[in-house]
Amino acid sequence: MPGYTFVAPANMVIACGAKPVFCDVDPETWGLDARDAARRVTKKTKAVIAVHVYGNVCDMAAIVALARREKLVLIEDAAESAFSRFKGRCAGTFGDVGCFSFQATKTITTGEGGFVTASSQATLERMRMIRDHGMRPGKRYWHDVVGFNFRLTNLQAAVGVAQLESLDRAIADRKKLFALYRARLDGQAGIRLQAFRPEVEPVVWALGVLMDPAAFGMSRDALIARLAESGVETRPGFYPFDVLPLYHGPRLPVSRGLGLNVLSLPFFPGLPAPDVGFICERLLLLRR
Repeated sequence: MPGYTFVAPANMVIACGAKPVFCDVDPETWGLDARDAARRVTKKTKAVIAVHVYGNVCDMAAIVALARREKLVLIEDAAESAFSRFKGRCAGTFGDVGCFSFQATKTITTGEGGFVTASSQATLERMRMIRDHGMRPGKRYWHDVVGFNFRLTNLQAAVGVAQLESLDRAIADRKKLFALYRARLDGQAGIRLQAFRPEVEPVVWALGVLMDPAAFGMSRDALIARLAESGVETRPGFYPFDVLPLYHGPRLPVSRGLGLNVLSLPFFPGLPAPDVGFICERLLLLRR
């Protein structure tokens, strides 16, 4: 799994009694680097997790080839990239399992929760049992596996289904917002935006900016504090696993560089164009 991502995939690996093995990410797209992942495969390796970060989609051609060659289960974490596409195909539909999020900031939200997809009926049926206390369908209170209460409530489902009616507008709003930021920031000295390959059609979830501490004369966290003084709230990127003592991650140069130098700018549908201009102006003025 990638060394630069939110911790949820690593936590689930550990919860299953397995060991997460971290590999580096592509320095341009910030997605799992299939070549580095291939170097870390051993006889004990069971699966590869491709995490689609910030609305981008990993190089699924290379990752699918790796999974098939090494006979690995392929899991896609598309929590941040619902409705993004790779060569016309939706993120989360390439692997054996796809995982999506309905968390409050996502393109479709129910407040919390999510959904999963599976390429095989057997996997789907097993997941349905696990989410419902391990209970066998059609035989109430008979439990075949250790399960959990992972059921989405009817109320949450109704909220999500209603949003599907305006999905095209939600996607269009995000694409418009991304275009505004890109016009203001792309090519500016001291910062770099996440790259999207030509075969990727992104629905951006968060606007990540890789800052150069030398260009700003301060660290990423200091920059976040200075922007806050100007009334601009930002967030740090995901901390690399090697600085989180819990995970004992290896030092991965690309993941570390991103984890310590990426900040996320405000990005939500309805953010007015003048506000985008103000945010970008405040950021660029802080360069040396």
